Amino acid sequence: MPIQYDQRIFDALKDRLSKPLPGKEVQYEMSAFHHGKGQINFNFEFEPKESSVLITLFLRNGQICFPLIQRPQYSGIHSGQIGLPGGKVEKRDKDKIDTALRETEEEIGVSSSDIIVLGGLTELFVQASHYNVVPIVGYLPYEPEYRPDPKEVSRVIEGRVDDLLDDKNKKVKDLLVRGKYFVTAPYFDLNHEIIWGATAMILNEFSAVLKDIIK
Repeated sequence: MPIQYDQRIFDALKDRLSKPLPGKEVQYEMSAFHHGKGQINFNFEFEPKESSVLITLFLRNGQICFPLIQRPQYSGIHSGQIGLPGGKVEKRDKDKIDTALRETEEEIGVSSSDIIVLGGLTELFVQASHYNVVPIVGYLPYEPEYRPDPKEVSRVIEGRVDDLLDDKNKKVKDLLVRGKYFVTAPYFDLNHEIIWGATAMILNEFSAVLKDIIK
């Protein structure tokens, strides 16, 4: 039976996010690992870039949902992958919260001025892209109408909090990365969408936070 939520859950979530977080140990429960011949070269000659992503929560039919995006096919490492709206920090951004809000508006058309920021999760270093990622959590007080940027987003996918909380949706499979590396990847099966990598790690910590406030 799905949990029926109301506005009070967002107040409880804001309070929980102001306290010590589950942290990297919980994130790394969903970390993929390489096996087989050859090593993946993650050597970079520059400092990690700074970035942030946004978990935008809203109520739809009594359920808490959040948008994910699928990247278009291109030559980069995240080609075709499903993740959270977000991107790298730019000079015009006041802070990483500003980055997450700006990128979300640019990518899926949700007005950044309408999003109420609840807090943040543990910063995550993503080896594959050489980025430091700060996950921000926000609340949108209405159901969004998406206007995805076709250069950034091939489609918008809605996840449900109830599916994150159901451990039956945590699975593991082998994936081929960059066309030549096999990795064993824990992932979330969200309505038959495979959510793995850094996004799964972020959502696993978010799930742990949610479990703290609804248990």
